[in-house]
Amino acid sequence: MESIHDLIKILEKKALSPEKTIKESINETGKEVIGCFPIYTPEEIIYAAGYLPVGMWGGRTQIKLADKYLQGFCCSIMRANIELGLQGVYDFLKAVVLPTFCDTLKCVCENWKVAVPQVPILPIVYPQNRLLQSGFKYMVTEFTRIKGEIEKISGAKVSESDMEEAFKVYEEYRATMRTFVQVVKDYPITITARKRHLIIKAGYFMDKKRYTEVIRQIIDGLKGLPKEEWKGIRVITTGLIGEPVELLDIFDENCISIAADDFAQESRQFRVTARKEGTPLEKMAYRIVDQRGCTFLYEEQKCKGSMLINMVKENDAQAVIVCMMKFCDPEEFDFPIIKEEIESAEIPLLYIEIDQQMDSFEQIRTRVQSFAEMLS
Repeated sequence: MESIHDLIKILEKKALSPEKTIKESINETGKEVIGCFPIYTPEEIIYAAGYLPVGMWGGRTQIKLADKYLQGFCCSIMRANIELGLQGVYDFLKAVVLPTFCDTLKCVCENWKVAVPQVPILPIVYPQNRLLQSGFKYMVTEFTRIKGEIEKISGAKVSESDMEEAFKVYEEYRATMRTFVQVVKDYPITITARKRHLIIKAGYFMDKKRYTEVIRQIIDGLKGLPKEEWKGIRVITTGLIGEPVELLDIFDENCISIAADDFAQESRQFRVTARKEGTPLEKMAYRIVDQRGCTFLYEEQKCKGSMLINMVKENDAQAVIVCMMKFCDPEEFDFPIIKEEIESAEIPLLYIEIDQQMDSFEQIRTRVQSFAEMLS
């Protein structure tokens, strides 16, 4: 049986080599692949149809071709996805599913049809106000439509039992991940900021059933160890994504541990517990209805600031670090509100602007080091 440290290293390697990991997952499962743009892609439908859903969260690549389709002020995740699509990296995908949460995603939806016509794109539109009953019904209708589009690609119907089984797999995954992020905060030496992120990220490129088994083994292994005494700093992180990984290396250099996160790529994907009632598609819609504090989802009264303040208190954290993806309009629009509320609560706040294509980290290193010294 592999040790906990071996399992962690395996997941780290898988997260750092998405293309290789996906090929391994294809060989292990025998499944074809459908890509999932951020965020809240209905992966259960893809899984129920017999495909392997894989995350498309950009990555580091030299932008040469994407400028023909996206302006320089679009976020680096979308620019990277278009670039990789133009390079043919995504040609093995049977299709991609794209939720149109922001203006850039809407542009990508139409540009993809011209730039990468060999890979069909299936857009999904979430309701502006999901809290209305009509919004909920519309969401279920959209999920039903996407299910039908995927059935056309596969040539086979997705039964209710297929959906039930897929939903069960994903609920077990989400419940396991909720346990994982609670457990790892007591082991900040074994699970550093970098390792925490990569362990979570690996799940985007693996079959969720297999991935969940590995995470359970890591949880069991950690629980068998004594809790680790941490003399460093505990923070709450928020933003779209906590990358590039060099950023997390800087956290580790300065003894900064992530006590809990509000990253769209991480905890927002699994923090909501599903309701018991309804069909699988209705339960999936309810999960979006019940999601709070996400800048991509409409809220008349913004609650993200108070949510982050509560997270600081509940997790015995000392500060909030905002990892702002450059040109991510939804996150940027909400930041002034969050900043005012957190500062009013007298909680230290650090704002870091990130870009997946950045190649110099010295300015960030200086700012993080100064922040850490201030908190020490």
